[in-house]
Amino acid sequence: MAKKRQKKQQQNFFPFIKWFWILFGAGVFSVVLIFLLASWGAFGEMPTFERLENPSTNLATEFISSDGETLGKLYLNDNRTPVTYEGLPQNLVNALVATEDARYFDHSGIDARGTLRAVAYLGTKGGASTISQQLSKLLFTEKPSGGVERIIQKIKEWVIAIRLERQYTKEEIIAMYLNQYDFINNADGIRSAARIYFGKEPADLKTEESAVLVGMLKNSSLYNPMRREELVFNRRNTVLGQMAKYGYITEEAKDSLQGLEMKINFNPESHREGLATYFRMYMQRFLNRWVEENPKPDGEKYNIYLDGLKVYTTVDSRMQRNAEEAVQEHMKNLQAEFFHQNTPDRNPTAPFLDLTRGAIDTIMDRAMRRSARWRHLKRDGVSEKEIEATFHKKEEMTVFDWNSDSYEKDTIMTPMDSIRYYKTFLRTAMMSMEPQTGHVKAWVGGIDYKHFQYDNVIQGSRQAGSLFKPFVYASAIDQLRYSPCYTLPDNQYCIEPGKHGNMEAWCPKNSDGTYSGEDMTLKSALANSVNTITAQLIDRVGPGSVASIAKSMGVTKEIPEVPSIALGTPDVSVYEMVGAFGTYANQGVYVKPVMVTRIEDKNGTVLYEYTPETKDVLSKDVAYAMVNLLEGVTQYGSGGRLRHTFGKNQTVYKEIITGYPYELTNPIAGKTGTTQNQSDGWFMGMVPNLVTGVWVGGDDRSIHFDRLAYGQGAAMALPIWALYMKKNYANEEIGVSQDAFEEPEEMSINIDCSKEQEDEEEEKIDTEDDLDDLDF
Repeated sequence: MAKKRQKKQQQNFFPFIKWFWILFGAGVFSVVLIFLLASWGAFGEMPTFERLENPSTNLATEFISSDGETLGKLYLNDNRTPVTYEGLPQNLVNALVATEDARYFDHSGIDARGTLRAVAYLGTKGGASTISQQLSKLLFTEKPSGGVERIIQKIKEWVIAIRLERQYTKEEIIAMYLNQYDFINNADGIRSAARIYFGKEPADLKTEESAVLVGMLKNSSLYNPMRREELVFNRRNTVLGQMAKYGYITEEAKDSLQGLEMKINFNPESHREGLATYFRMYMQRFLNRWVEENPKPDGEKYNIYLDGLKVYTTVDSRMQRNAEEAVQEHMKNLQAEFFHQNTPDRNPTAPFLDLTRGAIDTIMDRAMRRSARWRHLKRDGVSEKEIEATFHKKEEMTVFDWNSDSYEKDTIMTPMDSIRYYKTFLRTAMMSMEPQTGHVKAWVGGIDYKHFQYDNVIQGSRQAGSLFKPFVYASAIDQLRYSPCYTLPDNQYCIEPGKHGNMEAWCPKNSDGTYSGEDMTLKSALANSVNTITAQLIDRVGPGSVASIAKSMGVTKEIPEVPSIALGTPDVSVYEMVGAFGTYANQGVYVKPVMVTRIEDKNGTVLYEYTPETKDVLSKDVAYAMVNLLEGVTQYGSGGRLRHTFGKNQTVYKEIITGYPYELTNPIAGKTGTTQNQSDGWFMGMVPNLVTGVWVGGDDRSIHFDRLAYGQGAAMALPIWALYMKKNYANEEIGVSQDAFEEPEEMSINIDCSKEQEDEEEEKIDTEDDLDDLDF
């Protein structure tokens, strides 16, 4: 009976067992089917992950300096430059695995234990998302709108995670994940994040720094180091705790690291911030021209924002930083003095000088019509009357300010007032080049690219003033074989009307309006920028010869063949003048300035290599004679303050010149330049392996210092050169020469004026002896 009852119970229970296995099998089959359907695309197109391995649509173009540093990047939305797994520090990998996926190296894309735990505890004890799943999640560009869509996306993530594990190694997946993640603040990928938040490459990250970045992976917007310092600090320590929990660091190391202050070294990477901004924007224009002329093999154009080009430049990041610091140090001080001299009481028309109200209104109206606001509203179809009205309505804006740590301040003013405000700031340009190769080592186009985007290195051209005189002297030495010791009288000198195409007689005065009446050597005359001597030289060689030699040395602007060019009436750019002066330092060979040595695609294939453009302009002895002349400028001429005190103007100059005394003792050739009314101040300085040009002036020629003491090139431009060179010399690794210029083996032009004086005295004695022998 008992057996019967037991058998009947088993028969009654059997259907439950059968249905259990049927349902279980159906469930498993359903799950498998769902994953199969997802992999077949039944729930919508699956996002590809090819771009993770071959990211052809989201790589920034990278500008690399001659010393191997990244100067900056060009990108639209993704500031991303991938690194390989080998480029990641082990402490970063350890922090990632300990925090995000402790069993990462043991599973195949899905962590079963983690998933069961998440289901059992409804996610209260951590999620189940593996690193592979998190990487797959990054492939979805749109967030699901509802619960069903989220479930479907989660299924897709699982499928992709398994595929990723089959196609890539664990190490490759880690690298791809860190390269793909958006760390905000334009920090796309781990390399940008390391550079932006800590100013270093990923391989150089310390353990506590890696912990900050890994902590951001939970939610980069929430754990933003620039906004929520305490929250990020606590999250960093949580990551360090996880590293200790899984044995990647000791408890002692954890306690020590958790006690460290969190030091964020924020280095924003945007088109308007960072190192070499003006140079990078020039490179953008260069690349735009290059892609037009150099298509891909399939005929398509390279995209300079997305194709991941690597542009190897000639700029040295250390010298560039020195140049920018020198500009900031001097220009801030110089601007303070300019403001002091242009208060409403001292100058009611500030910042303009010697202009009528009508002339000022014309300048302001022209500036308004050239502004970006005018162009944008005009393009939108707004009438000119309505556009002009907007320029007189006050609004909130952020403007440049030297006295702020960030060089910015918030204010309220009208757009027209802001135009006038910006015109009060003196502008500058600086370029530094290696004369033997033409390699440009530093490029500063202005005081702050974010607020002053006009590049005065290559876009701006201003009168050269006395900086043009060496072209006259070079013509005279080259054609007439004059030596630096050749003498001419310092007397008033006039060139007759019509002799060289001039309509009227040209009788230039010296800068102080006086004439010594004494004979002066060419070396002394150039050192002291004596106009009468220069006038005599251009009269002898002709303006055409001077214009020709200037063009041969890289000046591209039109040069009228009239005598007045001797005093620097032509407009030139800093870019042109640096290339031209490089001819003297390079033994008479002009080398066109070079900014790019090669361009590679994302795979390292070389797409472009530069070919030097050179031209023999002067013989070696003429070039060296010119160097000797220009050395006189820094020995006892207007550039002498590089070496010694300012004499009677010492008090005046100390007010505006930063870093004085400079006390440079090495051989230096140079030339100052000052235009009429002190509108432009120039200085060109040369050592054997570096030529550097500096210009300082206002946005308009009517914006200038009232006194020559403040507005001459020796006060406005020369200090930037001096500060820059002292910074270069402080770092011996840069290798800027302090040696003498190399003299040619066969020097046919005498540069020893003491010897020439002895020869003249001997010749005079011989002549007197001959006269004594004559019988009258």
